[in-house]
Amino acid sequence: MTYSLVARDDEQWGVAVQSKFLAVGSIVPWAEPHVGAIATQAWANPRYGPEGLALLREGLTAAEVVERLVAGDESRVERQLGVVDAHGEAASYTGAGCMEWAGHRTSDGYAAQGNILVGRETVDALAETFESTTGSLAERLIACLAAAQAAGGDRRGQQSASLLVVERGGGYAKLSDVVVDLRVDDHFRPIEELERLYALHDRLFGETPPEQWLPLEGAVADEVRGRLARLGYESLDAWAGVANLEGRVDGNASIDPVVLTALREEAP
Repeated sequence: MTYSLVARDDEQWGVAVQSKFLAVGSIVPWAEPHVGAIATQAWANPRYGPEGLALLREGLTAAEVVERLVAGDESRVERQLGVVDAHGEAASYTGAGCMEWAGHRTSDGYAAQGNILVGRETVDALAETFESTTGSLAERLIACLAAAQAAGGDRRGQQSASLLVVERGGGYAKLSDVVVDLRVDDHFRPIEELERLYALHDRLFGETPPEQWLPLEGAVADEVRGRLARLGYESLDAWAGVANLEGRVDGNASIDPVVLTALREEAP
């Protein structure tokens, strides 16, 4: 009842998953920077997550981790598993007892897998979309879910989706390793809702290249001061802190276009 993609892109590792199952993000995805990422599904074994990451930390390859985990599991015929290791090597396993259609596809940097699907087209869409898209790992993973759903998706329908991306020091305030951790636990269009949540996340925590920032001078400076005054703020910093955009403000010499757009929306 689930399809997922586990992937590595440069210094990031991540998992995206959709399922006709409540709160799939609480069970399937696991990831640790410079260690690897794992998806455990079908009749999921939640122990595959922490135990698999521990094996990856020891230096085992993705294929060795898959082999070790399923070998010690008496219910392995009903399990499905995808692993990408620290080097981007990938491996998957689909037990013979997984409900049709069930299967997987792997290549350098990703493992795609699914069960109770309309057909193999869903897994192919995951793989081919990952191979052909650009952008951040989070953006690519969401695009893969959308393509997989368009190709047929889960035979039982949709209910929940999740996106997890990690990078050493790549998260909040550069002190967290969690770049993105978004979950849609129960929704009739979970991938679309995940896309909406990610857009909000990127607005608050994304980064605009410095060369794209606008000089805070002339008409732009006058506009910013006027809009802040209408909202009752004396400085951009003060407003940005309330709007949760403080991470996108850096001094008074220039302004992030995302911040300017948000200010215009709040003070038309």
